[in-house]
Amino acid sequence: QVQLVESGGGLVQPGGSLRLSCVASGFSGSIASFRRMGWYRQAPGKQRELVAYITMAGNTNVVDSVKGRFTISRDSGKKTVYLQLNSLKLEDTAVYYCNVQTLREYWGQGTQVTVSS
Repeated sequence: QVQLVESGGGLVQPGGSLRLSCVASGFSGSIASFRRMGWYRQAPGKQRELVAYITMAGNTNVVDSVKGRFTISRDSGKKTVYLQLNSLKLEDTAVYYCNVQTLREYWGQGTQVTVSS
């Protein structure tokens, strides 16, 4: 049973930055063995949407709405995946969820990111 714990959310002004972390536990081996590990977000009144993911091979994918502003990376030794959020906009306000896809799918509890002046 994979457990995911996110951290790093908070309140930031437009144009600011945050770094989200997701630590995985409850399994043996490396997070590099996961088919995909990534981030989704859900804004109030909207559906949850994909933000970015990293594959087993280390390939990354970032959705167009955040491309050039958000970066996903991982530290296998720390069993952690990161999401660097730069040049934040009001519309980036959402709960950000960590996601793992392996034989099953796992979700973290989410971390709130609020962009406000």
